[in-house]
Amino acid sequence: MGDFSEQITFLSVDDLERSATFYEQVLGLGLVEDQGDCRIYRVNDGAFLGICLRPGRTDSEGVILTLVTEDVDGWHDRLITRGVACEHEPAAHPTYSIYQAFYRDPDGHLIEIQRFDDPTWSQPV
Repeated sequence: MGDFSEQITFLSVDDLERSATFYEQVLGLGLVEDQGDCRIYRVNDGAFLGICLRPGRTDSEGVILTLVTEDVDGWHDRLITRGVACEHEPAAHPTYSIYQAFYRDPDGHLIEIQRFDDPTWSQPV
């Protein structure tokens, strides 16, 4: 059995154009596949985000889209400037050794912008 080579997270949205504008223009993700009622964006080499038009099925309870970057504060400034609702200002979370902030996309999905302060975070346990 081979390793997984890529990962896609799909979110249901009520308004595809509104969400596409958010992910393309606010977050700056590049569109790699337009399937009509679904669009897939590249987050990085092996990670993708898909948004699919599913009116009435946008339950975001318990779902967190986490985007990892060294520049949490820079992203915070960019998102606030563009009118994105901030749920939690950038702050350190010592329990997890991270620095994070939370925002909402147009359908209410929670987006975490995070930096790992533990340099060994991605090494196998």
